[in-house]
Amino acid sequence: MASTDGDRVYYVISDLHIGGDEQLEEVAFLDELLEFLEGLERTEEDAELVINGDAFGLWEFTTAEGMEKFDILAERYPGLFEQLRATGENVQITLLPGNHDHELAAYDEYVERFAEYNVTVLQEQSFTRPVGDREIHFEHGHQQDPNNQIEEWGNPNATPLGYYYNTLVTSRAGQLSDRGRYNWLKDVQAITPTERMPVWLLSKYFYREMNPFLRYALVPFLLLFNISAVLAILAGLGVTGVWEPPIEWTTAFLGQFGTAGTAIWFLLAINVVVVGLVLLVAIPVHLIRRDIKQTIRRFGVFETDLTVDAEAPYEDAAREVFAERPQTAIFCHGHTHQPKLQPVDGGCVVNSGTWLKRFHRREGVIGLVPPVFYPSYQLCAVRIAARDGDVVVDFEAVEKPSPGTEELTLTERLLTVGRPPDPELPDGTRI
Repeated sequence: MASTDGDRVYYVISDLHIGGDEQLEEVAFLDELLEFLEGLERTEEDAELVINGDAFGLWEFTTAEGMEKFDILAERYPGLFEQLRATGENVQITLLPGNHDHELAAYDEYVERFAEYNVTVLQEQSFTRPVGDREIHFEHGHQQDPNNQIEEWGNPNATPLGYYYNTLVTSRAGQLSDRGRYNWLKDVQAITPTERMPVWLLSKYFYREMNPFLRYALVPFLLLFNISAVLAILAGLGVTGVWEPPIEWTTAFLGQFGTAGTAIWFLLAINVVVVGLVLLVAIPVHLIRRDIKQTIRRFGVFETDLTVDAEAPYEDAAREVFAERPQTAIFCHGHTHQPKLQPVDGGCVVNSGTWLKRFHRREGVIGLVPPVFYPSYQLCAVRIAARDGDVVVDFEAVEKPSPGTEELTLTERLLTVGRPPDPELPDGTRI
């Protein structure tokens, strides 16, 4: 018996960000994506694949315009497009534009060209699909992000703040990435939220680009900074006569370790002197910095924060959708790159995540060493189907090994021993 649309199974992926200038053309997960699509080509389910926005990084192409970008994509990734064609013969493939590939909604020719590969491009901001007796609301999610809202949907000249960031920063990173000691700058597109980028750049400079001899010379000083700061304060108290530091006891104790003890003594002594000078300078600098920030706040400069709440706007939008269409069970989006499932007003908000790398910040255990951004993959597809009168949501993992051991320096690996990330996908649910 032929199934109805309500019996259809939906697989949802998003935020692939395929394509871009120079180094951004590398797709690290291409083999996994092809294998996933091959699985759908063989499935006997009545299924639909929904690519929920940002399948392609069209914003990151700065040397091509309009339909030229499609030609470049088809030429660079012939295997992917042929696999889309094969998969689309067995299951329906629906492609919704996001902010990075908004041009899909701006040129009707994209609809025609993708149709040749059995991909249906919907030039809308959102759409719904039946599941059992309920509905799924799909949207990419950028319309809930003030920095990426596109007011004139379908206008090829629409340029929200995020457009300038990606054309001026992300695409430029793709052009410059291979000039570094290691090809790491292209990963800037995976850094979310945006405010983390300066710290990420500092971290990568320290662990990747800094002269190794300089870095290894700085590491002991930075690791011992906290201890040296305490010793510097105690030394200051000793100079003022407030407290008598146990110098003789310390010298005798370290002397038991011979040359190693002497080396530690001199290292600590140098650190104490340097840290003492740093602390003297840091106090007036801190006061000046605080006064500048207060002045900026009074004048209302930089009131808009680039960072957008990754949860609240989508929960609010879901409540509006659920109120307007009570039959809606799921508000499904992407954009923020964080796979999540959150119950809201009898339904749930589902974030389909990203296929880009994800970076997990690991602070130094002690001292002032820059944080380590530990890379991992959390590839997944959201599966939505009706079962026994309920709507069932599951996150299906697509396995890809963590690149940590390959991409982290020895120093980064040592500083994160015992602390690698172990990201877990959300548990499924029944509605």
